[in-house]
Amino acid sequence: MTIQRFETGPRMSQVVVHGDTIYLAGIVANTTAGESVTRQTQEVLSIIDSHLAKAGSDKSKLLTATIYLTDMKRFAEMNAVWDGWVSAGNTPARATVEVKLAAPKYAVEIMVTAAR
Repeated sequence: MTIQRFETGPRMSQVVVHGDTIYLAGIVANTTAGESVTRQTQEVLSIIDSHLAKAGSDKSKLLTATIYLTDMKRFAEMNAVWDGWVSAGNTPARATVEVKLAAPKYAVEIMVTAAR
């Protein structure tokens, strides 16, 4: 089985495809970093949509999602965006954990696995 990598750098690839499984690196906001959890979550989910499309998939084929929040008090705020984005009837297995992220400007990071 072949392995494809997209947006590959010296440390990691943003997208790795093995067979019909797509693995995304943890995604953080670029332009909205430092803004609200709502804005960051919107941007992160948009990036996920883009990465999945590059790999020949979409959010209806999500298998798993891991969401990292710097403050669980923002759980409902993040979920409001997530619930409006996720494909109804195709919700993935999911975990949400509170963490310290790579830089204080990041409030949310999301990592997903999807089928093609």
